[in-house]
Amino acid sequence: MQSRIAWIVAIGLSLTAAASGSGAAEPALPRQALFGELHVHTQLSFDAFIFGVRATPDDAYRYARGEEITHPAGFAMQLERPLDFIAVTDHAMYLGMIPEMADPATSVGKHPISRRLQAATTQEERLAAFYEVIGRLRGNVDEDDLFDASVVRSAWTEIVDAAERNYQPGRLTTFTGYEYTLSGSAQENLHRNVIFRDGNVPSMPFSSLDSRNPEDLWRWMDQQRGEGREALAIPHNSNGSNGLMFEYTNDAGAPIDAAYAELRMRNEPLVEITQVKGTSETHPMLSPNDEWANFEIFAQRIASDLPSDPPGSYVRDAYRRGLAMEAMFDANPYRFGLVAASDSHVGAGAFSESDYWGKVGLVDASAELRGSVPIDTDAAGRPVYDPGYFERWSAAGLAGVWAEENDRESIYAALRRKETFATSGPRIRVRLFAGYELTGAMDADPIARAYETGVAMGGELPAPAAGKVPGFLVWAMRDPHSAGLQRVQIIKGWRDDGETFERVYDVACAAGAVDPVTQRCPDSQASVDLRTCKPTPHGAAELRTLWQDPDFRVGQRAFYYARVLEEPTCRWSTWDANRAGAAPLPDLPSVIQERAWSSPIWIRTGR
Repeated sequence: MQSRIAWIVAIGLSLTAAASGSGAAEPALPRQALFGELHVHTQLSFDAFIFGVRATPDDAYRYARGEEITHPAGFAMQLERPLDFIAVTDHAMYLGMIPEMADPATSVGKHPISRRLQAATTQEERLAAFYEVIGRLRGNVDEDDLFDASVVRSAWTEIVDAAERNYQPGRLTTFTGYEYTLSGSAQENLHRNVIFRDGNVPSMPFSSLDSRNPEDLWRWMDQQRGEGREALAIPHNSNGSNGLMFEYTNDAGAPIDAAYAELRMRNEPLVEITQVKGTSETHPMLSPNDEWANFEIFAQRIASDLPSDPPGSYVRDAYRRGLAMEAMFDANPYRFGLVAASDSHVGAGAFSESDYWGKVGLVDASAELRGSVPIDTDAAGRPVYDPGYFERWSAAGLAGVWAEENDRESIYAALRRKETFATSGPRIRVRLFAGYELTGAMDADPIARAYETGVAMGGELPAPAAGKVPGFLVWAMRDPHSAGLQRVQIIKGWRDDGETFERVYDVACAAGAVDPVTQRCPDSQASVDLRTCKPTPHGAAELRTLWQDPDFRVGQRAFYYARVLEEPTCRWSTWDANRAGAAPLPDLPSVIQERAWSSPIWIRTGR
């Protein structure tokens, strides 16, 4: 065992790049990394319009191309760099209805609830009118005299036409999409985004008003696929699902079986791991030995202060549950890849901590409304903050894919095969391969060899022959506009003797070799000046290594994924405080470590 560890350390040292600015050559890549957004809302969403948002799908696409658009509060929003791909995903239920209600000239605008909405002059009055619609959004009205299917159809046509009008292969790839918005009886989040491959889409989206059972959504998607309309669904904010997103049972309470697993995986090959409403990788309660598990945790159910039970709510736990189900009926409903998004409701994701404007328009448009700076002082001179939970929200994430071209065919194929990765906002690029021939010294073109002899992230490696141990090639490249890389980790989950386990291995470090006993990098000594948010210039431009699992066992069901950590930088709330000349809120982390996650690779057992 010790000789194997020594070999791993030696390979890691030989392949780990020097510190930031080392000038490492860019590798030749058969596929390119593309970054995009698969979850953004415009005024057509029932809540966004109430938040003062008037951005259209065309505006969202303009923003993605790098053009300036205007926030509801009046300030400019503009990307530092354009995106490569995007899908507008407005809520399907009551799609376009609230803008129609606000217009007194329309038939919908003559409804009594609409009249109260039109008469509202303050945000509080608008919200009061909106709350009258909530029961209808959940299907709690026997005969809804407000809902108008023709309005929804018209809004859907607007979304479809905008995606087609703004599709510019090679510059910006647009996908038609929408959100299937479903909450449980106690505010459990079970939302999904549905993304269509091309312009062949149905005349109406399937919403939670059609069925509150996600399995019916998947069956509808199967039906659409049979008619030539290909799509996939992406669950999000499982962290707020109170354990319902990744259960052991189906919607009816029966144990999950192979048929359920196949139905779900056929339609939900991906999961959104991070966005404004928190990160869903894991939770300290679920991963007590993971020092980095407490990253941007939003522990409440959505639009509520009710706690969300961690088991069944986080991605790594779902991967472990999938191994257990696979052992029982040889099918896994949770073998999904990873993406990230913003869930912005202003048509524009705030992907940078230093340029953050929140999510819900006028409701969190200022630092005071976000709770990151004081609104007043009390009699003793102590700062007073606006109570709420916006301060626990996060800056947006980004979806990454490895694709041949920036077009619908290539990007959708990457989403389908799960050659995807997620970042917390920076454009970190990460690759992960596994194979039994990925051993020894690196070739001149290791990526080509990895594609030829192994499997990429999102794939499944066949069971090894006797004596074979897989090699894992992991390669991370920093975002030149962000901090240097601190470490690359491999997260392993496995099943033995009827139980599942997990472990975090540091495999490549900017500050030296991995300790073979602790499997941890040395301290990089990086720091951040909280008064200016200026970090120390530590970190690597590139980290790569060829790693073997020192605890690998033939016949063991397992998954592996990579996690890449930057050096610490200021959190958005600290940037807010600095601009206001205030101290950072002590209840919030002052700094964060931005990161990226690869989709996993699973090891087949041979069964």
